[in-house]
This record gives sequence, C-alpha cells and structure tokens, in this order.
Amino acid sequence: MKYILGVLLLAASSLIQAQQTEWKFDFGTANTEKGYVAVTPADKFSDSKGYGFDLGTTPEAFDRGGKNALTSDGVCGGKPFYFSVNLPEGNYNVKVILGDAKKASLTTVRAESRRLMLEHVATKKGEFSTQTFTVNIRNHRISATDTVKIKPREIGKLNWDNKLTLEFNDEHPSVVALEITKADVPTVFLCGNSTVVDQDNEPWCGWGQMFTRFFGKGVAIANYAESGETASTFIGVKRLAKLLTQMKKGDYIFMEFGHNDQKQKGEGIGPFTSYKKTLKQFIAEARKRGATPVIVTSMHRRNFDGDGRVVNTLGDYPEAARQVAVEEKIALIDLNAMSKTLYEAWGPEKSIKAFVHYPAGTFEGQSKPLADNTHFNSYGGYELAKCIIEGAQKARLGFMTYLRSDYKTFDPAKPDDFEKFHLPLSPFASVVKPDGN
Repeated sequence: MKYILGVLLLAASSLIQAQQTEWKFDFGTANTEKGYVAVTPADKFSDSKGYGFDLGTTPEAFDRGGKNALTSDGVCGGKPFYFSVNLPEGNYNVKVILGDAKKASLTTVRAESRRLMLEHVATKKGEFSTQTFTVNIRNHRISATDTVKIKPREIGKLNWDNKLTLEFNDEHPSVVALEITKADVPTVFLCGNSTVVDQDNEPWCGWGQMFTRFFGKGVAIANYAESGETASTFIGVKRLAKLLTQMKKGDYIFMEFGHNDQKQKGEGIGPFTSYKKTLKQFIAEARKRGATPVIVTSMHRRNFDGDGRVVNTLGDYPEAARQVAVEEKIALIDLNAMSKTLYEAWGPEKSIKAFVHYPAGTFEGQSKPLADNTHFNSYGGYELAKCIIEGAQKARLGFMTYLRSDYKTFDPAKPDDFEKFHLPLSPFASVVKPDGN
C-alpha cells in the first residue's frame, strides 16, 4: 500500500512539474520577494525538493539590508557554486540578476556540461545586472521503451539528466535572483564528435559549448555531439532518433563529422560513398520536419609542414561534405578552410595555446604531459566557435538575429590574443583524453 501511494505521489509531482511554466528563486537569508521561492545556502539539491545547490558546492549568503527583497540579499562565492532545478526536457529562458549592494562582482555563468552562457559580467558596488539567455535541456529517453545508447563516460553527465544545472564562477560571482520560463523558440541542433561536444571536464573543450556564449534570449543550442562518433555511429546509437523527437519546423541542424569517419574501413566505406550517403540521410530527416540542414566541414588537426603550412590529415572528407552541400543545395560552413587560415595565423608555436598541451602537474592527478593536436582547450574552442558564427552569417541563417550585441566581426587571419583571453576554470578536471582523434 505504501509503495502504491509513493508511486501515485511521484506521478502527481511529475504531472504538476510538466504543467508548470515558470520557476522563480530569491537567493539569500533576508526577506523573500512575493511569488519567489526562498533559497539559502542550506538548500541542497535533492530530487524530492526539486532544486538546490548541487555537486557538493555551497555559496555564502549576504544580507545588505534595504527595502527591495530581491536585491537586499543574495549568495556569492570565493569558489564556483552550482544550482540545479528539476525540469522537463525542452527550451527555457533563464533570467539572472547579478550583483551586490555593497561589493563589486564579476560572474561567469555556464549551463549543463560547461556550456558558456555569460562571460565576465561585471557590476560595481550597488549595481545590478539582469542577464537573459535561452538554454536547452534533455534526457536520453526516446520513447517508453527506447533510449539513446549513451557511453559509460556519459552516465551522470549533466547534459543527459532531468534537471537544469547552472555554474556560477569567476572572481566574485554574486547572484540575487533567478527566473526560468518555458520557451517556444528555434533550436539549433549540433551533431558531431569530440571537436563539437560539450566536454564535462577541464581542460577539454568543443566549439559547441563556446557557441552558446554568443547568443541571447530567443534561440536554443542543443549539442548532441559526442566524442568518438562518426556520422553513421551517431545514427546507430540513436542520437539522431532522439534529436528528431525534439525537432520542429523552423529549427536548424548542423552536421560536422570526418575525424573518426576517415578511420572506418570496409567495402563501400569512404568519403564519396558511405559518408555522403549518411549525411544525406540527416538532411532528408531534417527536411521532413521543416528544419534547415547545415553542413560544417571538419577543422584541421594541428599539423604543420616545415614552412608553417597546415598539412591536411582528413583526406577527401572535407571535399565530400562540400559536395553534399552543393548537391543538396543547402548552407555550407567551411570550417576546414577557416581553420587552415586560423592555424597558420597562429603558426606552429602559438597554436599550441589553443590545444590541450600542458606540462605534467598542471591538473590534479596529471603525472604526464598532455600533448593533443586534435582537441581544444577553452581558448581554442572559443576561436573555432567564432569561425562558425562567421560562416553562419555568410550563409545568412535566420537565427543569427539572436546574436549578442557585443559580438564583433571575427577574422580567422587575426585571432584573438591568447594573453588577453581568460575564462575561470570549472572545478572539475580530467587527464583522460576524449574518444576519437
């Protein structure tokens, strides 16, 4: 009887959650704004509560007094802290009020698996900044009887759970309120491998998790990429099938494969045969649903000749992708060409700064040097994301109207100065190289 009652209560809770369209949280220990849920540092996340500070982190509360219940108090931290909310999968507009009545603050916000949403939001003493962005969350369920075949390394990954998780980080992250609202907006689905994926741990980074930083409220970026995937295995493990359950008219789908596809062997396997056929399968499925397919050619690996010119290690795969775009009459973002320009602008030495090259002891548990010429760090992922934006603007893709106003035109021949680039490190790191190369 108790078991049946428990199941009924859980079902009722899920139904209420599915019907809810807005969630409001007022942080701190003083007065609570009407219509908001009060949240103090003692509120730890649990499935039963449905919200709270997560991943073993606890911010500090501050109470500055004052009449405004929202801005008179809040939470801040000398260390990063995480806040999670149980939500049904879908797109959500997120509004955060950042700042402190008596101190300056500097806050960087990431969502889910280290997707960069807000970068270095600075407020002066007594100043508050209201920032908005749109985020996509998902789970691995396709139907009542079918799921995505996620890899062991993805179990427990924030991208695949039933909640939205936000990371507040930087020199003095300070947040006073949070509002989350269901959003009916276009979604840009990203399909690809480890060069695109939302990497969970420092120092690894895919361009997809930097791409989100450049868009405000109005469009959601849903990154379904995973390390080690080829175009065909992406379909085989049902990532495409899951994605298609969420796709609607007006959405976009980006396809960037090649690094792992070139290693596949067998009869009929190759860039101009199986690879093109598989990409066309993605395109056909998108068109059935009224979505816009976009081909992205694979960026180069960091490989230079004696004259400082990039050596192609991807064979005919970039050219095959270009042919598909022409044959299907769809948009092409030639990241392969742009990455050549970018890498050669850096040169053999400076380009190291964009990849996972670190001496032993840089990260906890790192007994050996890391020297990876395929996978990026945050700086590299950030620069590649800017290349994607330039390509999307050239292709006149509609969702670019949601580009943030602080974005400046990027020229791959003139990359941002590494010495002037800084993002606070997330508190979780791994020395294990992602699948694929």
